Amino acid sequence: MSGMIPLRRVTRLAYGDALASEARGDGIVPVVGSGGVSGTHDKSNFGAPGIVVGRKGSYGSIHWVPSGGFAIDTAYYIDEGLTSANLRWLYYVLQAVDLRGPSQDVGVPGLSREAAYAMLVPDPPPLAEQRRIADFLDAETARIDKLVSFQERLYDLLIERDNSLRDGLLHELFETEGEAPLRRVTLGIEQGTSPQCETTPASRGEWGVLKLSAVKRGRFDHAENKRLPDEVIPATAYEVKAGDLLVTRANTPSLVGDVAVVDEGASQLLLPDLIYRVRLTDTVSAEFIAQVALGRRTRALIEATARGSSQSMVKLRGEDIKSWPIPKIGKPQQAEFLHAIRQGTAQTQHLRSLVQRQLALLTERRQALITAAVTGQFDITTAGGRNVTEGVSA
Repeated sequence: MSGMIPLRRVTRLAYGDALASEARGDGIVPVVGSGGVSGTHDKSNFGAPGIVVGRKGSYGSIHWVPSGGFAIDTAYYIDEGLTSANLRWLYYVLQAVDLRGPSQDVGVPGLSREAAYAMLVPDPPPLAEQRRIADFLDAETARIDKLVSFQERLYDLLIERDNSLRDGLLHELFETEGEAPLRRVTLGIEQGTSPQCETTPASRGEWGVLKLSAVKRGRFDHAENKRLPDEVIPATAYEVKAGDLLVTRANTPSLVGDVAVVDEGASQLLLPDLIYRVRLTDTVSAEFIAQVALGRRTRALIEATARGSSQSMVKLRGEDIKSWPIPKIGKPQQAEFLHAIRQGTAQTQHLRSLVQRQLALLTERRQALITAAVTGQFDITTAGGRNVTEGVSA
């Protein structure tokens, strides 16, 4: 196994440059930030090939840019002028270390260059060996990525199947029972507040503020939160309770207006300013409204009414939500609808769980393979494609 040295002895990290959307030229040079490629420009600030490392936002993310590109100020970049190592080998080395660990920022999480430089990485072997390791990992990770792509497509097909079932049942209800705007059963819509939080989630007995990712595709994930510092007094009026209907107020165009109902596991979690809480009369079930909101008809309405100057973030008004159409049925029929949905999706939910487990295993295998190869845990000249990670640790 190779020795470990600070990253500063292997490469330098150069800061990206500010580049507003309106300042981008008409070209084919990829513009790359912490989240990956976000557009094109007519000039580059790093050569081909290059590596982009997230500095703010998705800090610690690693992106390979074979054509070179323009790194914006949320990221660092590395090209051949900044390291004597093989860039492809270095790309895998950076994936083998945890660059998200060094963040010390409380408000906006980020990766400082000094913290990154202090990270320990494998001492580079001779260049010929670096190229062999990179070639080996290119081939093996491509095989894993192909399997991941297949599993992700299967997962999407299962989602589409469930969506088709929901849309068919809703279409029948709208046709036979008629519709009314959601405002008829709405008592109020409120948004919370987003105080400065820590990057880690709250533990039991601590207060946390929900992240946007807590509301996704009709599912509520109470673990998706940021811990409220001890010195900050929680605004308990914004604490979410089991049965609350949550709607994302601002997000990407495909996720704005996403919904979920708070489950029984939620405790000491606060509503942020980017998520609405919709208070309903006792004539409707929050679960029923959530299912209606996930339907194709409401999603089309959301896409038509969401507002924003950027394709990366749009917003939804409370009045837009109140205009959502719902079938005019009472609670007994709502319960029948939800029962039909649960019965129809039970099998696909089981299959989706299996697919998610397989994806997690593939991700673990990929990471273990990269770590083992760059740290010399096995000899790549004798390693075969299958089971190469057996007996090695990540």
